[in-house]
Amino acid sequence: MTAGGAPHLKMLIGGEWRSGSPETAIVDPWRGEVVAHAPESSLKDLDDALAAATAAKAKVAAMPGYERAALLRKVGALLAQRADAIAEVMSRETGKAIKDARAEVTRSQDTILLSAEEAIRIEGEQVPLDGTAMGAGKLAFLLRFPVGVVAGITPFNAPFNLACHKIAPALAAGNAIVLKAPPQSPHVVAKLVELFADAGTPPGFVNLLYGNTVGPALVQDPRVDFVSFTGSSRVGAQIKAASGLRRVALELGGNGTTIVHSDADVAEAATLCARNSMRLAGQSCISVQNVMVHESVYDAFLERLVAEVKTLRVGDPLDPATDVGTLIDEAAAKRVEQWVAEAIAQGARALTGGRRRAAQYEPTVLVDVRRSMRVVCEEVFGPVVTVQRYRDLKPVFEAISAEQYGLHCGIFTKSMPVAFDAIRSLRVGGLIVNGTSTWRTDQLAYGGVKSSGIGREGPRYAIRDMTEERLVLFNL
Repeated sequence: MTAGGAPHLKMLIGGEWRSGSPETAIVDPWRGEVVAHAPESSLKDLDDALAAATAAKAKVAAMPGYERAALLRKVGALLAQRADAIAEVMSRETGKAIKDARAEVTRSQDTILLSAEEAIRIEGEQVPLDGTAMGAGKLAFLLRFPVGVVAGITPFNAPFNLACHKIAPALAAGNAIVLKAPPQSPHVVAKLVELFADAGTPPGFVNLLYGNTVGPALVQDPRVDFVSFTGSSRVGAQIKAASGLRRVALELGGNGTTIVHSDADVAEAATLCARNSMRLAGQSCISVQNVMVHESVYDAFLERLVAEVKTLRVGDPLDPATDVGTLIDEAAAKRVEQWVAEAIAQGARALTGGRRRAAQYEPTVLVDVRRSMRVVCEEVFGPVVTVQRYRDLKPVFEAISAEQYGLHCGIFTKSMPVAFDAIRSLRVGGLIVNGTSTWRTDQLAYGGVKSSGIGREGPRYAIRDMTEERLVLFNL
């Protein structure tokens, strides 16, 4: 411990906690205080972690499903006991409002327990062969087996739950995992891995590394059988290029669009868009970033949206009344500030917000924007929402489908034909009808298309990706 009490985090490799150097100070973005010191894992640490996972993978695979489920339930029970302390660590480390940190911990319990349930439901299927003369008299099955070693890389914005989405399905599927914590928020990930260690997870099943040094080597190492990454589209493309023939799951960026049609409940849509654009300080890949509003309800929607945004309380993340905390650091807030200033210079107007104080950025509503502006076509990852009007839906659908991203989209309408037109027309990973792009629960088949990713998250679907099919044929 330091004089200030900030812990020195340790790696977990083969069941042993290991110190490392150099260390990086992790700073509370609201208070400016050091909350932890994280080691920079070396290539030797990576080699040891992969050796431990490789040695353990047969043991994980041999563990019956009910035992893997029991282990995960024990982790979930420990999490329930430590929930408040973990939420505070998350809030201090990331600047996330404490109410959101607590909600993330609750969701993480769901993720772990859903994974436990799926551990005893891994199914194969019969392959019918009697449709051809060659197949007559034969019986075939597709069975699912663990891939072996999973590499998990997680981001800072939902550090605890997204790490749960790597570790819990990997174990449920019968795999060992090497997890690289996000450099900006490693402390809360260490708290998660402590839960697995304290629950009696055997050595080598879960291994934890830190820093940026080991990432490229981790995804290229031949001992890794599957790479699961959540983060930016830029890094996702690099991982895809470097991972060779091994399979990957990539949960990447988005520029969340929500459509408000002429027949929508304008008050409900405005309230939800206001809160879901600013929640987590906009640091979510499905945050409401762009709202397309039918011209007949545009003025009413905009008035209500701005009024709702102005009610949001911005301040100390540890204050239970705070709605919007800080961004992850001051550099992130300065980038958002720059993008907004750039949009305003190009003709946009800020109806509220637009000011920065250190790592905090005021919730901002922009109008008079164009699709070519970065605040529209790229991922802002900050508390900024743009509002545009439209007359006809078809050009809106075409524009959304032509964008580089394709994660979640929301549409508010009372018309089933309009809803189904959106379903058929929009090239996105998920469409939320009468909700915003932000809606997600942890059992969903969550994922995107185009530059928003490959594969699906959610325990059942992650387990499907983290297992491989084997055909078995009987000549009878």
